[in-house]
Amino acid sequence: MKQLFLILFSCILLTVNAQDWNIPKVGDGGWEVEQEFTLNKKRRNILLISEASAYTVALVGLNQLWYADYPKSSFHFINDNEEWLQMDKMGHMSASYYTGVAGIKAYEWAGFSRKNAIWYGGMTGSIFLTVIEVLDGTSEQWGASSGDLIANTTGSLLAIGQALKWNEQRIQLKYSYSPSNMAAKNPEQLGSNHLERALKDYNGQTYWLTLNLKSLLQIENPNFPSWLSLALGYGADEMVNPYHEEGDAERYRQFLMSFDVDLNKIKTKNKTLNSVLHTFGFLKFPTPAIQYRNGNIFFHPIYY
Repeated sequence: MKQLFLILFSCILLTVNAQDWNIPKVGDGGWEVEQEFTLNKKRRNILLISEASAYTVALVGLNQLWYADYPKSSFHFINDNEEWLQMDKMGHMSASYYTGVAGIKAYEWAGFSRKNAIWYGGMTGSIFLTVIEVLDGTSEQWGASSGDLIANTTGSLLAIGQALKWNEQRIQLKYSYSPSNMAAKNPEQLGSNHLERALKDYNGQTYWLTLNLKSLLQIENPNFPSWLSLALGYGADEMVNPYHEEGDAERYRQFLMSFDVDLNKIKTKNKTLNSVLHTFGFLKFPTPAIQYRNGNIFFHPIYY
């Protein structure tokens, strides 16, 4: 889950530093004509230098902290698609998606044309995570994963496709976490403290696909809340190791349906508050939920 931590951290930095992103839009329902643009060379240089610096620091630091103590090998792939009931792939997809969303805003802020901003910015997450896959692929301890690459690309394309069609993210990937009782059984892989477990314990994580109802259904009633979203969640539990081993409890998938708050649709008169709300927009808002697990249906008054 080192990828998820790095990318979510990058998303927060990008969003916090983008409080003054004022990007003009054409039309109410999306881009109907190509936006006129003027490339701001100063902003472009700030963006490219910041991006290159962040990439360099992150990759050098990651190499020293994560890979340096393990022997190198020739580049190779591994098949890890059955690990953790694909929860790690959901993490890759979400990380790539949110880095792409932040990247698109950053390139628009710098004055790139609409299509260039969407493609260059939207692929930011995939490019960064692909470099990490290369590091994995040249480490004897791990290996590059085709499943990770597919998940990374899918996340980027979700951000790019919506930006091209609607110039907004009507469908979002979100994350929530509640402590599980499985982490204590394998703290090395699932985390030894709350921060590590929030990033590494797949048993406590849920990944959500949220659909903004007013935007998707084109509801014109001004009284219908623009922030209301339908949320479909996926999680897994009883996982101590990547693969089910003899003596382990039976692991299972779980599916959820809930509602969510699209924080990007909430506007206040306080710019700082708006920035804070938008920064944490990748987190699922705690609401009631219906859960399907092991053939049984459960209702949770509040689920996170």
